[in-house]
Amino acid sequence: MKVLNKAEMIKRNKIKRVLAEQEILASSNHPFIVTLYHSFQSEDHLFLCMEYCMGGEFFRALQTRERRSISEADARFYAAEVTAALEYLHLMGYIYRDLKPENILLHQSGHIMLSDFDLSKQSGELRAPTIVNSARSYSNNNMPAIDTKACIADFRTNSFVGTEEYIAPEVIRGNGHTIAVDWWTLGILIYEMLFGITPFKSKSRNATFANILRQEVMFPDGNGFQTISSQCKSIIKKLLIKDENKRLGSRAGASDIKAHPFFKNTQWALLRNQTPPMVPFQGQGKPGASPPSRGGNDESVDFTNASHNETSSDDNQDDPFFKFNSITIHHDGIDGDEVEEDDTVELGSIHYNMTNRLAASKPSSRRR
Repeated sequence: MKVLNKAEMIKRNKIKRVLAEQEILASSNHPFIVTLYHSFQSEDHLFLCMEYCMGGEFFRALQTRERRSISEADARFYAAEVTAALEYLHLMGYIYRDLKPENILLHQSGHIMLSDFDLSKQSGELRAPTIVNSARSYSNNNMPAIDTKACIADFRTNSFVGTEEYIAPEVIRGNGHTIAVDWWTLGILIYEMLFGITPFKSKSRNATFANILRQEVMFPDGNGFQTISSQCKSIIKKLLIKDENKRLGSRAGASDIKAHPFFKNTQWALLRNQTPPMVPFQGQGKPGASPPSRGGNDESVDFTNASHNETSSDDNQDDPFFKFNSITIHHDGIDGDEVEEDDTVELGSIHYNMTNRLAASKPSSRRR
């Protein structure tokens, strides 16, 4: 359950953010996006009751691995699931804008679920996707590729939002940004999964931003870092192109990413039925263990001027949260593994089994 203090939301100018998050959660129905079951409010608080994800933050799972990284094959699996989730959001008319391991949760099945949509932005006009006019296709059965970019291709927003190490160049420049920022953050995510670090991080925020604007992506060589394939380097480089109009995804959205050779053998339609690389389980942990962090620069921030209004100003002055609806979404059941929730479980007691995914013959069960 996510509990938000109304006074704090008003103080931090986050009313529209929480209303947008509830709307996105209530309208989404995707296996890799966290499910909202119920939302309500009291006099002082807002409540979002969401699906329980026993594995917690994906960032925490990465910290348990050697060098805080995973293999290229495993990174490909998670990148594919994230791509599928972003594709769905773009089809729904949303720019996610805050992709990072801390905002990815691990379901008890081991599959990912995107969460935290308070920085997401909805386009003003949603258009239907179109068919890509090309012989190239991301599917193994020559199905036509869908242009997801067409849904919100002309929509730009000027907010300065995101997480320091993941912010795209066009956001820093302040000339407005599109769904291309989500593909930039996907490139940073793949890099971090592989090397345990982000490519442009520096000693200060300004230095990090300068690197994002001017420095080309470099890959660690030796010193215990893994060697990655040319296809993997290629997709990272193309996702981290400074010019959003030349970045991978600028032509046909998610279909561009799916068509890249890095995902050549990915079975997109079967992702939810495949065995994930890491499966969380409850074990013996150290009481009072606290989650790891990046060290002060992991917070999602909104640098936009508080007086800047991106949406229509039709707020009810007596109750700024009057649009926060009480919603109950009924589900007939869950196909995945059920886990008994225990309020006494300590954070440190959650561990992660590495599966022999490539050799697994039995697909994992997954909800929906």
